[in-house]
Amino acid sequence: MNHSGSSHRRLLCLLLPIVMSALGVLRAEEVGERWGTEEREREYYPIVNIPLPQDTVIEAGAFAVLPDRRVAVGTRHGEIYLIDGVDAAKPTSSFHRFATGLDEIFGLTWKDNAFRVTQSCELTRVSDSNGDGVADRFETISDAWGYANYHEYAFGSKVDVDGNQFVALGLSESYYSHALNRGFIMKVASDGKTTAFASGLRSPGGIGFDEHGALFYVESQGPWNCSCSLKAVSQNSFHGHPASFNWYPFSPELGPVPEIPKSGSRIATEKNRVKQLVPYSVIFPYIRMGRSITAFSVNRTQGKFGPFENQMFLGDYTQSILMRATTERVNGVWQGACYPFREGLSTGILNVEFTPGGKLLCGGTNRGWPVRGIKPFALERLEWNGKMPFEINRVTIKPDGFKVTFTKPVDQATGNSTDSYFISAFTHPYHGGYGGPEIEQHKPGVKAVSLAEDGLSTRITLEKLDQGFVYEFDLARLRSRDKEELLHRNAFYTVNEIPTR
Repeated sequence: MNHSGSSHRRLLCLLLPIVMSALGVLRAEEVGERWGTEEREREYYPIVNIPLPQDTVIEAGAFAVLPDRRVAVGTRHGEIYLIDGVDAAKPTSSFHRFATGLDEIFGLTWKDNAFRVTQSCELTRVSDSNGDGVADRFETISDAWGYANYHEYAFGSKVDVDGNQFVALGLSESYYSHALNRGFIMKVASDGKTTAFASGLRSPGGIGFDEHGALFYVESQGPWNCSCSLKAVSQNSFHGHPASFNWYPFSPELGPVPEIPKSGSRIATEKNRVKQLVPYSVIFPYIRMGRSITAFSVNRTQGKFGPFENQMFLGDYTQSILMRATTERVNGVWQGACYPFREGLSTGILNVEFTPGGKLLCGGTNRGWPVRGIKPFALERLEWNGKMPFEINRVTIKPDGFKVTFTKPVDQATGNSTDSYFISAFTHPYHGGYGGPEIEQHKPGVKAVSLAEDGLSTRITLEKLDQGFVYEFDLARLRSRDKEELLHRNAFYTVNEIPTR
């Protein structure tokens, strides 16, 4: 028996790397080669473990910051914990269980002395009516959707300035919507009135507002989505997956049913044919920029978290990494870029939140799908130690190319050389199959570059700039004025529209 068990373990050790590779999970050294090493990242943004109470399982799915500076965490087990001391230099945080009995919490916000909790089956108001520190009142705000399958997650936004919340509903399975309104985004008004707001979702990972106050949701790779992406949400918009069309008769506020996209086409073509279709705002190239991206938080720490103010920070479940994203509106259409940020998290990241002290709290689990992080669940925080990294700060589009800003001045020799700017482009097929390759790959050619006098930005003029492509920047040859290499050499910009001159 022992010999057989040992043989099985040896076989598993041999097969596991092959299986993980087939599933698209990169080994640590592979991610390190593409991103820059975890050791270098640690020089600027160390990871601090938040110790959990013994025998307590906290698979964090949502966070909320309370007026008294405590942080609340909602879990996949349906519990809400209140954490005190999360910003302490050496955290020995205290945890208080406020509520239990809920179901897979993927949305949490505090309003009017109560939590508004997005769980799979409903949006719930949870409060403590007698002041003993334990929830005793659970009120349904909205349950205007069905729930019968494990895949039918619900993700809730924070409350907007008008008191509305938005709930993104995953499909019953990758290809089907068996329960009411699955694949929709629902708008829940302050009085609980619930209406359908958008359709075409597959498997969202979060929903919220970007630096400009625009509503975005996170979409996972799968049918009609060759890579994960951020998608901008407007009223009556359609986001590509037709499985939710069967619920349109119950939601006349959505207007007419969109035309079914042509499988095998391109998103740039279909967005002109299907009037409600919204293209991906930011594509995260599969594997090298995440495999299953999750909820985001906007950095409004006023410099406490370093040079990336107002940018979106989001995690990836499978690869246990964090990324950045920026957005801009061009010709009325949202688009933008994504950037590597930090690897080496201990578990699959489900959600992130900035603490009152300006640190980034990260939490998640390894339950359900393959995860690179070694822990079954964890709470960790990232903090900026004050040392400025040499990074690509932001990429924005221009009529004939791009503008790239940096966190530190670039030296004149490398910054003014076209050889320092390696740019390539690709697109995806737009189809109903699961995932898909990068196609129509080409190198547009860098025609000219112009480094600003202060070295903090450069204008790149391309020989060719096309809609419907992701432009990949590899700036490995750049050096700062003090001769540093970029911490992360890559950025990826999704072009939906090109500005006029």
